[in-house]
This record gives sequence, structure tokens and C-alpha cells, in this order.
Amino acid sequence: MTTPNVADQPAKASMLYDPRVRSMAYQGLALIAIIWFGYFIWDNATTNMENRGIKTGFDFLWNRAGFDIIQTPVEYTQDSSYGRSFLVGLINTLIVAGLGVIVATILGFVIGVARLSNNYVIRKLATVYIEIFRNIPLLLQIFFWYHAVLKPLPSPRSLYEKGEVIAFGINNRGAYLPEPIFGDYSFLILLGLIAAFLGSYFLGKWAKKRQEMTGMPFPVFLCSFGMIIGLPFIGWLMAMVLASESAPLTFSYAEMAGFQLKGGLPIIPELVALLIALAVYTAAFIAEIVRAGIQSVSHGQTEAAHALGIRNGVTLRLVIIPQALRVIIPPLTSQYLNLTKNSSLATAIAYPDLVSVFAGTALNQTGQAVEIISLTMAVYLLVSLTTSVFMNWYNSKMSLVER
Repeated sequence: MTTPNVADQPAKASMLYDPRVRSMAYQGLALIAIIWFGYFIWDNATTNMENRGIKTGFDFLWNRAGFDIIQTPVEYTQDSSYGRSFLVGLINTLIVAGLGVIVATILGFVIGVARLSNNYVIRKLATVYIEIFRNIPLLLQIFFWYHAVLKPLPSPRSLYEKGEVIAFGINNRGAYLPEPIFGDYSFLILLGLIAAFLGSYFLGKWAKKRQEMTGMPFPVFLCSFGMIIGLPFIGWLMAMVLASESAPLTFSYAEMAGFQLKGGLPIIPELVALLIALAVYTAAFIAEIVRAGIQSVSHGQTEAAHALGIRNGVTLRLVIIPQALRVIIPPLTSQYLNLTKNSSLATAIAYPDLVSVFAGTALNQTGQAVEIISLTMAVYLLVSLTTSVFMNWYNSKMSLVER
């Protein structure tokens, strides 16, 4: 038996030719280059601002803003701070983005299902809607709804008499709705509404488990609708009994005073135009996503459901849509993100969103470009990441579980 000669063993490869070492070296050099580039940009910006006498930092957020905002969901005046104007712009952005997502989703699903209808007229109308609204730039659609539809409406002065009370009205100043005023024990109405939603959620889970075990469906929608109407009404009755001297919930209506309407709950035309444009535009893309998701489900699923005597509507709702969601949700997330970011076009019609109020007016008054733009970008990034996390979680819940 011979012993191996050390001289006969192959020499170890040089670290220069080791793939792992080279990979780590390249990544380290790339990281150093990125850090150096970021430092160069930061140093260049701070140097230029110091040369121009611009003070850096976020202390300006506590300074007096000195400008008005036409829609203020929270208390705001000219004496409020720039930080308060940032909050107002952020809430206005979330309002139009949240409402836009809801309206666009409902409209998109309806148009997407209509796109596959057996009725020729409905199918072609859905196709025309999609081809028109998804091929016209969003900014032009915003201008259309604002300047061509809402602005030409009659003024309040030409519609109403002095002292006239309006429960609901639309004019070139916007839409006016009754404003709810909450009194004593009105929280019981809110508790009833919360209980109704929780009850509807657990009822849906119970009905699904019951149907899987017995095959018997349960009218979840009708029962949930009854709870959403009935439980707040019960809360209102209880509040009426407890607060015998005052009503727990009353409404304030708009009244014509001079040349304009006072009171009520006004919705400015800028919000209406932006909301319609965002919802109509995004719904055209969602409709195509829904159509593709439904068509991705094997037609044998529909035939099997029909063979069991299940109607078309029930087949679509209980058989096709749940399977199509795994295809619909990922691109649907992208459309939600696009709608949120597209809301920044609100500055074109002076809707007081985050870009218009903070990255526009506040930036022009303070000159704190780096800080304001950084905050605005961080907000949009945070909102987009939050939406993505929620939709990814929902997608994982709706995905098919293989056995």
C-alpha cells in the first residue's frame, strides 16, 4: 500500500479565480460605488444650498403655512403649520385613492364580466368602453370631466332661491349632501354597524364550512344585508331611549344664503372629476384583467356546474370567480398602485392632494426642495408597499391549496 505523495495533489486554485470570492468582491465594489454616489449627491446638494443661503432640516414643518386649502378633512387654517398642510394633503390623497380603488374595482368587474356576455349588445358595449377609455390619456380624461362636464353646470344662484334648503344638489360648485351630526349615545349606532360587519364575516365562514359538509347553501348576502341595516337601527332605537331629550343622529342640509350655498356636506368638483376619471380609466384595465382571469379557468368547470343544474350566475360567483382570482389578483395589484400614483395628476385641476399642497405650494414658499420631495416620495413609497403587502397576503389566502 503506497502513501499519496503531497507533490502529486493538485494545487489549490488562486483566490482570484474562486467564483465565490470574485462574486463577493464585485458586490462589495458595487456597494462602495453606490454609497459613494449617494454621498456625492448629498454633499453636492447641501453645498449648493449652503452657498445660496438655504437652511436644511425639517424645522420648517412647524412654521406658519399662510395659505388656504379648499378641502380640509381635518381642522386647518392659514395659521396652521406646514406639517398640518402635509397632513391635509396626505388625507386628501388617501381619500381619492381609496374611493377610486373601490369604484374602479366594482366597475371593472362588471365590465369584465359583461365583456364575456352571451348578449351581443352588452358584449360590444363593454368592448367599446374598454377600447375608448384605456386609449385616451388620463390627464385628458381629467380635463374632460372637470372642464367639459362639471364646470358648465348651472351655478347655485341660477338653481335655488334665497333661503331654500337643499337635501341633495349638484352644480358647478360641486355636490351637496346632508351632513350627519352625531349627538348623545350615537356611538351605539357605530357599535351596531361594527357588530354587523363582524357578524357578516363570521356568518360567511360558517356558511362556507356548512356548505362544504352538507352541500346546502346559505343566504349569506341577504342575512348580512339585514344585519347591516337592522343592527345600526337597533342601536339608534337604544340611543333614542337613552337620550330622551335630543336625537342621537340628525342631519344638516345646505341652504342658499346670498349667492352661495352654506352648510351641508359639500363635495368639491375637483374631487368628483378626479375620482370619475381615475375610476373610469383604471376600470378599463381591470375589466381586461377580469376577462383574462375568467377565460383562464377551464370551460369544463362551467360544463360540470351546468350538469349539476347550477344556474349561470351561481356558477360564475361560486365556481369560476374563486378560481380566476389567482390569475386576477397579481395584475390587479399593479392597477391599484397605478391608480394611487396617478392621483398625483390632481395638481392639473387644483385638487388639494399631497403633490399639489405640499410638493407645490409649500415647496414654492419655503424652498426646502430636498426635504419636501423626500417626504412626498417616502409617502407614496409607503402607501404602495402597504398596498402590495396587503394584496400579496390576500393573494396567498385565495390561492388554491394543492393536495
